[in-house]
Amino acid sequence: MSQAFDVCVRGGGIVGRAAALLLARDRLRVALVAEPALPSGGASDVRAYAMNKASRELLLSLRSWPDAEHATPVLAMNVHGDEGGEVNFHAPELSPGDDALAWIVDVPALQARLVEAVRYQPLIELVDVPQPAALTVICEGKASATRSEFGVDYDVTPYAQQAIACRLICEEPHRQAARQWFADGEILAFLPLGGPAGNLVAVVWSVPDERAARLMALDAASFTARLEQVSHGALGKLTLQSERAAWPLQLARASRWVGNRAGQGWALAGDAAHTVHPLAGQGLNLGLADAAELAAVLHGREYWRGVGDEKLLRRYERARKADVLQMAAATDGLQQLFAQPGAPWQALRNWGMKGFERSGPLKAWVARQAMGLRPH
Repeated sequence: MSQAFDVCVRGGGIVGRAAALLLARDRLRVALVAEPALPSGGASDVRAYAMNKASRELLLSLRSWPDAEHATPVLAMNVHGDEGGEVNFHAPELSPGDDALAWIVDVPALQARLVEAVRYQPLIELVDVPQPAALTVICEGKASATRSEFGVDYDVTPYAQQAIACRLICEEPHRQAARQWFADGEILAFLPLGGPAGNLVAVVWSVPDERAARLMALDAASFTARLEQVSHGALGKLTLQSERAAWPLQLARASRWVGNRAGQGWALAGDAAHTVHPLAGQGLNLGLADAAELAAVLHGREYWRGVGDEKLLRRYERARKADVLQMAAATDGLQQLFAQPGAPWQALRNWGMKGFERSGPLKAWVARQAMGLRPH
């Protein structure tokens, strides 16, 4: 008796739903193991993602891109070191013809669009438990139970840091600029929200574990006063607009991304396969690129290969591992550099930032990589 599904996607987050939609678009029958309600949705969800051009084009093709109110284009990025070093990116000069460096997207709005797209895709069936299929795609996040069930090791290096996230109303408009400050081993990012004329920002503040606990315990006025100090008053008076959330940061990578069990193939994607430090805002972009590459590999398979063929799945693993390792090394290197105390380290990193700011082609290449653009 033939199986009812070609693919079973485990995980109903952004990467899982995008993968299901991509595979169903290729006329594959997909079972999606997901909660009926959004995992972290609702007005209380303070997360926002920096999405690059490749991710935006992918989501547009799936009719899942949020409306303009919930996807703010970033026209500039200003990065500040702890001793005067500074790097500035501007979309038009770095990539002529591209209208934004990135888009800051509300997580609940994006999830809602993906839920709607899945609802209208007849080849996707929402299920409560995993279903037999030629291929299982594991998109359950960094705490994936299926990954462990399949015997895959997950090498985790904790950063002894937590990310604190919240929303702020700012006295000054953000002017579509993302801002980032590196100081005393901490990294603070203000990401513009609310459209081009908005004065709302999403905050991601990476701080040591013990400091995170103290900051989370502060009242709203004391907390925003600390933010005004670290951001040097760049956007004026700050008002907390949301609750605060915090989670531990880590660098992690699965030992294997694909395999075969009992004659059925499996593949990891997104945080189930890898996590990186959020300082470059590339975590979700990497996950969506996984989903896109897996769909492309399956689409281009030889007519005689099934979707669970292990040699076929190895192509996906090879294609994605190099990009992920490159991003992981870059973010880890920056985190380690800026975590070092002392004047010599401050001088070194700020000398490097000033040199990078004047580097011309190198700076443009880095920006294009972060935007998800292929070399010319």
